[in-house]
Amino acid sequence: MDIADIEALIESNIEDAEATVSRPRSVDENHEDAHFAALVISPAFEGKSLVQQHQLVYDALGDHMTTDIHAMELKTYTPEEYAALDE
Repeated sequence: MDIADIEALIESNIEDAEATVSRPRSVDENHEDAHFAALVISPAFEGKSLVQQHQLVYDALGDHMTTDIHAMELKTYTPEEYAALDE
């Protein structure tokens, strides 16, 4: 599974989401393509706990979380929270 596929799944399954996915780790011979990190910004996260926000992302990725993705580092923000990071 490549980065563009993961971004597309997240963005198509979470309302107004903007996803930026990367590979944060150096190459691992056993799982070189399976470790990812995602920054996801969506108004759908408003009023949800961090665990609930992450669950939305996991749900968006569906079975890929158990078949194609070995590890996923997540940072989730509402648009307001993300904008406040620059202040």
